[in-house]
Parts: sequence; C-alpha cells; structure tokens
Amino acid sequence: MPDNRHPIIYVRGYAMTSSERDETAADPFCGFNAGSTVYRATVDKKAAAQKFVFESPVVRLISDFGYQNCYQNGLDILDEDWKPPPGDDGADADGMPSASIVVYHYYDSGSGLLGDGQARDIRFYAQGLSRLILRVRDLVAQREGAGYRQEDFRCYLVAHSMGGLVVRAFLQNPALGDDAARACVDKVFTYATPHNGIDAAGVNVPSWLSVAEINTFNREKMADFLGTPAVDGRVDALPANIRPPASRFFCMVGSNRGDYEAAQGVARMFAGHGSDGLVRIDNATLCGTDPNGQRTPVATAYTYRSHSGYFGIVNSEEAYQNLTRFLFGDVRVDLWFDVDAVALPPDIPAGADIDALYQVELLAAPRGKRWYLSRRIAEEDSPACRTHKELTDPASAGRRSIYLSTVFLANRARVNRARPTLAYAMTLGVRVPDYQVNKKFWLDGHYEGSSLFRDTLVVEMAPPPDGVAGGQWNVKYGWQTDTAGRASLPISYQRVQDDKLEFVVPLSTQGAALSQPGITGKVRLEVSAWS
Repeated sequence: MPDNRHPIIYVRGYAMTSSERDETAADPFCGFNAGSTVYRATVDKKAAAQKFVFESPVVRLISDFGYQNCYQNGLDILDEDWKPPPGDDGADADGMPSASIVVYHYYDSGSGLLGDGQARDIRFYAQGLSRLILRVRDLVAQREGAGYRQEDFRCYLVAHSMGGLVVRAFLQNPALGDDAARACVDKVFTYATPHNGIDAAGVNVPSWLSVAEINTFNREKMADFLGTPAVDGRVDALPANIRPPASRFFCMVGSNRGDYEAAQGVARMFAGHGSDGLVRIDNATLCGTDPNGQRTPVATAYTYRSHSGYFGIVNSEEAYQNLTRFLFGDVRVDLWFDVDAVALPPDIPAGADIDALYQVELLAAPRGKRWYLSRRIAEEDSPACRTHKELTDPASAGRRSIYLSTVFLANRARVNRARPTLAYAMTLGVRVPDYQVNKKFWLDGHYEGSSLFRDTLVVEMAPPPDGVAGGQWNVKYGWQTDTAGRASLPISYQRVQDDKLEFVVPLSTQGAALSQPGITGKVRLEVSAWS
C-alpha cells in the first residue's frame, strides 16, 4: 500500500431543490458510492451501451487501497458529540485511521429530514469544510497517539461540480476558513466543476437569478465568494499564493452532453455542444498564476462522460484511474504539442486572407487497458484548438505550444510484470475542418474528416530508483507507422528544473516532411517525480 494514504474528503455537487437536499442527506456517501455497469463505446446514443462494471469510488478505494469509512454502529464519528458506545474498547473506537473516506454532508442542515429545509450560501459551506478538516485532523491525531504532530497531518479534497467551488472558496478566500485547515490540504481533485461558471445558451447565469441559489454560478458572484477578482472576465485562475499550490490541483473534464438527462434533457439543450450536459468544457478547467501574472494550465484530463447519471463522470473507471494516480502515483507527465510550421493546400492563392481552425486530438491510454486516461476528440467537442493566425503569426508564438493533458503513472502498475516499465500510448491527430479564403469557405481540394497528421506514439519509461532528482532514466519511444508500435528508439532529455525532465519526440516520418497541407512539430513530455 502507498504510504501517502491521507484522508479523502469528498464534497458533492449542487442539489437544486429541497427534495434533492433530502435525498442527499439520506445518502451516507452523497453519491460517491454510486457505481455503473454501462458505458458508451461511441458517441451515437442509438448504439447499445457496452457492459463495463465499475463498483463505485468508495468500493474501489476500500478494495484497492485499504480505505475505510467513518461510520460506526450507525453513527458518524465526525459528529462533534460522538462518543464510543459504552463498553466499546476496540481500536475503531479511538479516533480514525488516516486511510479514511470522509463525506462532507454540507446539505444536512438544509434538508427537511435533518435540518430546516433552507439552503445556505456557499460561504457557509466553505466555513463548514474548514471545521470538518480540523475535526478529521484531531481524530487522526487521536488514533496516532501522543507522538503524532498535528502539523504533519494532510488530507485530500475530492469534489464534484459545485463541490469544487466550495473547496475553492475555502482555499482562496481567507475570510472563509482557518489557515490551519488550509495548511492541511495536500491535493485537490475536481470532477466537472464549473470553475468559470455556467453558461446557458451562451450566456452566463445572471446574478439576479437567486431562486434555488442558481446565481452561485454567476461569474461576478463567484469572484465575490472566491475572494479573487475576475481576470479578463474569467474566474478560473488560481492566485499565485494559494495553498496547496496550483501544481497540486487536477481537473477531470467530461465531454458527453448527450447522456445528461437532468430536467428531461433541458439542461443539456441550454448547455449546448462542447459540454458535459451542464458545464461547458472550457469552463471546467483551471490555470495557475505565477508571481509575474503568467498563467499555466492545471493538470487536466478529458473523458467521454456526462455530468452525472449512469454515464456520469464520478462513477467511471476513467475518472477513478486518474483520481488514484493523481493521489498515489509516482510519476507526472505533462503532454505538450509544439508546432513548428503549417503548410496550406497548394491551390490556395498566395497572399490570400486565410482563416482556419486546427483541431489537435489526443487519446492517451496505459498499456493493456480498455479505457483512456485522457480523450480529446473533435466529434466530442474536446480537442485543443488553434487558429491559422495563432500558428503562423510571430506575435503569437506562445500559442504554438499546445497543452494536451497530464497523466500520472504508478510504479505499482509494473510490479511482477514481464515488462517492468511505465508505459502508455498516445494517439495524436491534427485536423482542419475547413479553410476560409478571403472570407469565403474554400472547398477545392479539401476532404472532410482528413487529417494533417495522425499517428500513435508508444512511450516506455524506466525511472531510476531514487526518482527524478537523481539517477539515469531509460526512456524509449516508437511511432506506429515507423516502428510498428514498439518503443525501441531512445529519447534524450534535459533537466529543466531540479525535479523536472524534458523529453522531446519528433513527429513520425509521415509528419516530418512539410507536405501541402501539412504540419510539423514535436511532442514534448515534461516528466517529474510525484507524491
């Protein structure tokens, strides 16, 4: 078992009505215990779903990592007035182990079952999270005994949807919590959180729409409770001084709007394409801010899952694998695509005014698995996009480095295997749906669905025993078209920081020559030790 099994505190999402708050209060795990037996193999809803059993995050964390819940004899030991039953002198009666799953029941007071039936402001929930973390810290210290130092306590925050805003309000706004509680947070993982608010029919939820606290997702209101002003109209930037730092955040983003059935499908209609049915893809990510004001993407992965439901993002194997690798993995790999040049079709006249949208796709999967750690596909509205001007204008050179995703790899995955390496494959594709020449669509010589580049890169890593900071890495790669999918070519690397290495892989032979139309560039892997 990994030695960094800190308490996982789960913060569920938005409950719109009093009946939904009642349902939440009546569920001991607030949906974190929901599993699924189906998944969509294609984007076509008419196609039958395939059977794939995912037992739930709770069950898998218990069976895979030895976690346990915080309920005993029908009582919640996190309640401040909880005491062991008379005569119960078992080990479980004395505090709680670090490897515990804790569910933040912030809707209890607003339910008709356990409270007054009135929902609270998000500030109230953020303050309650602060108190809960300190309560968990005290119970873990109680279990560990007199030699345990409270300042060594750490926990993980895992949040779905609005739960991620509760977490951010607690962490970003100094008025909404205790600094001692914030210092306890080691990592933050969010599923489908509207970090930049919710848009309906392309318009941000208005601030005056206070019914059922829907204006919680208005960007002006969010900037207020986050205690961080909007930048260029957006509220998805973490401040430079946030703790934990932005490098310890992860955003899991869904792209399946078709299977989100809330409000009988009305929600997905207003959310529109490029969403999980409720949250737009470009509103579900975060970026960090350095002291100079420069923004860097927070670790992100994408999956073809809806906001919730049978095909939802929380009860999916893909999200679970990203969650556990982020919490307990050993190696972090940030994937970038650096574009050197693009060439237009030869029949486009020289000097013409050109407009085109380049769609960069990614499928990243570990060896031997039938799911993807990250999946960005044009048909699912999740590719990374750049305009022709961004890729050709010297003034926008920074836009040629395209962040794709982050994957975390775990050494335990290579134990007792015939090939003891950390290995995964990434399919990279670049498409141009159409060209516009002098403000008109250009159809001559353009074939719908064709790619400027498409190939699969296989990478195998053998990290040194002492991690990134020392020792020699053995990393090999191979493109499907060049080496039949075998990682046989060595990759050299440079150390860009004490704890980060940079590996650069040229595109395969089919992408090396700048044909017309075409693209040249390289895949860049930023590798660092994790946890």
